[in-house]
Amino acid sequence: MTDLSLSTAAVAGLRADAIVVGVAKGAQPDGGPVVTAGAEAVAEAYDGSLAGLLETLGASGAEGEVTKLPAPSGFKAPLVVAVGLGAQPEKDEAWGAEALRRAAGAAARALTGVAKAAFALPLEDAEAAGAVAEGVLLGAYTYDAYKESGKDAKGGKGSKAAKKGPLGEAVLLGGKPRDRAFKAAVERGVAVAEEMNHARDLINMPPNDLFPATFAEIAQKAAKEHGLKVTVLDEKALTKGGYGGLLGVGGGSSRPPRLVKLSYTSSKAKTHLAFVGKGITYDSGGISLKPAGHNETMKCDMSGAAAVLSAVVTAARLGIEANVTGWLCLAENMPSGSATRPGDVLRMYSGKTVEVLNTDAEGRLVLADGLWAASLEKPDAIVDVATLTGAMMVALGSRTFGVMANDDAFRALVHEAAEESGEDAWQMPLPEHLRAGMDSATADIANMGERMGGGLVAGLFLREFVGEDIAWAHLDIAGPAFNEGKPFGYTPKGGTGSAVRTLVRLAERAAAGDLV
Repeated sequence: MTDLSLSTAAVAGLRADAIVVGVAKGAQPDGGPVVTAGAEAVAEAYDGSLAGLLETLGASGAEGEVTKLPAPSGFKAPLVVAVGLGAQPEKDEAWGAEALRRAAGAAARALTGVAKAAFALPLEDAEAAGAVAEGVLLGAYTYDAYKESGKDAKGGKGSKAAKKGPLGEAVLLGGKPRDRAFKAAVERGVAVAEEMNHARDLINMPPNDLFPATFAEIAQKAAKEHGLKVTVLDEKALTKGGYGGLLGVGGGSSRPPRLVKLSYTSSKAKTHLAFVGKGITYDSGGISLKPAGHNETMKCDMSGAAAVLSAVVTAARLGIEANVTGWLCLAENMPSGSATRPGDVLRMYSGKTVEVLNTDAEGRLVLADGLWAASLEKPDAIVDVATLTGAMMVALGSRTFGVMANDDAFRALVHEAAEESGEDAWQMPLPEHLRAGMDSATADIANMGERMGGGLVAGLFLREFVGEDIAWAHLDIAGPAFNEGKPFGYTPKGGTGSAVRTLVRLAERAAAGDLV
């Protein structure tokens, strides 16, 4: 794990392997890169020619662009790394937190193998310092637990090797280490980034090591470390309790399902949030087997549960003044003689019956049990998080998650929380006319409806299992949960930790009395 600190040290005398500075795109038509605030001392050491040197080297200041050049004479650090922040903000406006977060992440990724780097990016206020801290730690993430370089003979399971980033130490220059607001913002950024990276670890773990029982053990360990109350229901307890969704989905696997409840309580809390996460540790599609080419990344189908676990832990680390309960709905969806068949009817924990028309629409089945369990505690609001539908990826692409809800004001609040935390999200409707497509002649409801608008149909299905008079939102993170492309900004290839920041920010908003 990368060590991070604030410092007011003079940049020239700082012993480090690299100095990171920000560069913006110059105004058109003149163009040319412009060195940003925070890097004044570095620019002066080049006799004012740093921008010209960078332009000669092909730098433009475009977002995520990284340019390396020798440090000026007299500097103890041998290297300067210029990272692009994109277009400059309007006059008298500060850099946005997300622009700083992405730039810091891109620079951290470029510093693979570097022992120590100093970041001289614009730290105009506490929010900026927190964003840079987040970006550095998220960008420095790597997952090498199953490689010889990971130095983990046992191969993972949340080991230190799995969390070790390529950048050893990061120093943020220009901040105010003794300022309470700056210190709190950096501590928040560190906590959020570290727990996002823990979620990434879980998502990246291979399914032969991460299955419902081991996921539950990891959650128990985290609960013990952070003072959370934890309850784990195994297959016997699930059978006794009538959790037909979890049992139906997990019935085809030799690794039985689990339902994990994690509780963080604050003595000053006036609100109670419940987070419910889809935790399909591997999704073969079951009897409705996925076609070739669609199985290889299905270890990521537990990203929602990973996000919920990390969000509850973060709430505890930050001491957020709201009660937060997390429900991890864990199962492995496999085909076998004991697997649920298309045409079977499951009786869910709520008592409703579901005709299973497609066993690959399994996430909504485990979430249905988790949503009802959460509803029985009568929280002020429930948010579920799931890699639920390919239809949402068709609608919104690979970097944006959809937000649906049974309450317009709550949906807007969740969307605001996502925007404030730097996560791309979009509000989606729940059209009532699509509900009729799930009518079943055999059961109370079918788990499939109309093909068109499949992501919205899934949301309508989940709504059936939310208790009356409880605000509820559904986050379909199928697109941004797992990055199959090249790394960008602070986002690595593989698990991303999508929705962790949104849930944490929502808990903060709830603590501030913003729940509608």
